[in-house]
This record gives sequence, C-alpha cells and structure tokens, in this order.
Amino acid sequence: MTLQDLPWGFWNGLTAWVVLVVHIFGGWREFPVFDIARNGNWYDFGFLLGAGSPLLGAAGAGRRSRTTSTVEGAARRHDPRQTV
Repeated sequence: MTLQDLPWGFWNGLTAWVVLVVHIFGGWREFPVFDIARNGNWYDFGFLLGAGSPLLGAAGAGRRSRTTSTVEGAARRHDPRQTV
C-alpha cells in the first residue's frame, strides 16, 4: 500500500489486455491478469489508468478527427465570403 505500487499497477493494466487474450486461448497460466500480491489503492488506481488508457486514447482520437472535419465542413458551407 505504498506509492511504489502505482507504476506496477499501471504496467499491469497496460499489459492486461494482451495477457487476457492469451489467457482466453489457454496460455501463460503463470502470469495473472491482476496481481493479487500487490493489493492496495495505489495499485488499483494504476491498474485502472493502465487498462483504460488505450481505450480512452483510441476513443479520443476518433472523436477529435470527426469533430474537426465536421466543424470545418460546416464553416465552409456557411461562409458567404468564401468562393468555390
């Protein structure tokens, strides 16, 4: 339950997706998805950040590109000074 558990939780969260897929197919039984030996709030917080960061990053990148193109397209359609 120390602050040192935060990076371990983050690392285990990042690698949890790969380990989970390999576990589904029956491999890597010696590597757990969640390290129960490191319990505590800092480890749990790091694990959640690590496991959620790829998903949040992908969702944010997709949303930004669509929003930017939609806003720019709307501005071009409604700008009377712009010639075609």
